[in-house]
Amino acid sequence: MLDTAIKFTSQKYDFLESYNNLDMSHKLFCTFTDLQELDNTLEYIKKSYAIVYNKIFVLEAKEQNEYIVTYNIDPVNLKSFPENTILVHRKKESNTLYTINALNELIMELNRGRLDKNFQIKWNDYRNTILLTKGNKLKKLKTTLYKVLEI
Repeated sequence: MLDTAIKFTSQKYDFLESYNNLDMSHKLFCTFTDLQELDNTLEYIKKSYAIVYNKIFVLEAKEQNEYIVTYNIDPVNLKSFPENTILVHRKKESNTLYTINALNELIMELNRGRLDKNFQIKWNDYRNTILLTKGNKLKKLKTTLYKVLEI
């Protein structure tokens, strides 16, 4: 468990929240990179962290020419994050990744500007998509599985 506030940021997408005493054991980390840096990013993650479930998933967002590396880490010795890394949540049924900020923006978009925490999302409409914010605007990145690394 972390006992200090940590800020997660990405250069391309908004995600800035502080976490105190956060249970990170069920959080999914998401690192953005390009093809030229993909191998270096993967090596850094493998050397720096104990990967839970022994798998790293690499997704490709073709329209943005980006690669998204997703993984769970053992938070026991967590001290820093790779550059361009955020925490996301996942809906398994539709393979949708999202930040809480993006979820709130999506609800307001679908619910005529009103934020209602009981609003039901049709997750299949966002199958294989990452929901993020950029400049407080909702961004929807369509993804395909690029590869899975067994650690």
